[in-house]
Amino acid sequence: MFVKICGLSTIQDVEAAVRAGADAVGFVLTASPRRVSPEQARRLVAAVPEGVLTVAVFRDEPLDQVRRDAREAGVGAVQLHGEHPASAFAELRDLGLTLVRATSAAAAAGASCGDFGEDLLLLDSPVPGSGESWDWSALGEAPPAGRWMLAGGLAPANVAGAVALARPWGVDVSSGVEVRRGVKSPELIEEFLREVRAAGRG
Repeated sequence: MFVKICGLSTIQDVEAAVRAGADAVGFVLTASPRRVSPEQARRLVAAVPEGVLTVAVFRDEPLDQVRRDAREAGVGAVQLHGEHPASAFAELRDLGLTLVRATSAAAAAGASCGDFGEDLLLLDSPVPGSGESWDWSALGEAPPAGRWMLAGGLAPANVAGAVALARPWGVDVSSGVEVRRGVKSPELIEEFLREVRAAGRG
């Protein structure tokens, strides 16, 4: 199962995520306690080995800023949070990066990955970035088609149950592997990956 660890802000965070076996790491380039600058993100990206996807996360920034910051950061993917139209993804396609559409599960009922031209779909809680758990079971009844990630309130203690209920292609975590807001725990990252891998084998 694909695993993304998001909101990383230090080299130590990156090393912990890579060591634990993450498939992708995310850097927040929008208003957040986890925000990093494009310059900081570039330094973090340089510590990520080939084969691990690097993702710049945006919300509500103008597309010209997204384009500029993503290039400066040197990431392999752009994640757009919110209700962006399909034209936004079409406009960014020439960057040659993986495009991730992140939206609330409620807004994406009956969704399929690729509906807006995205490469990956991320379904979050009704309050994205809040770290609040929500009812994942509805997704399991009619899961999106294609490559989609479950996010919102995931943590080592509940991710196996969430995977069993929602049956996602991948999972995304940020606050669930923090000791306090914005500060990642290598131990929690490792535990999260271990629980996901065990759930996948199950």
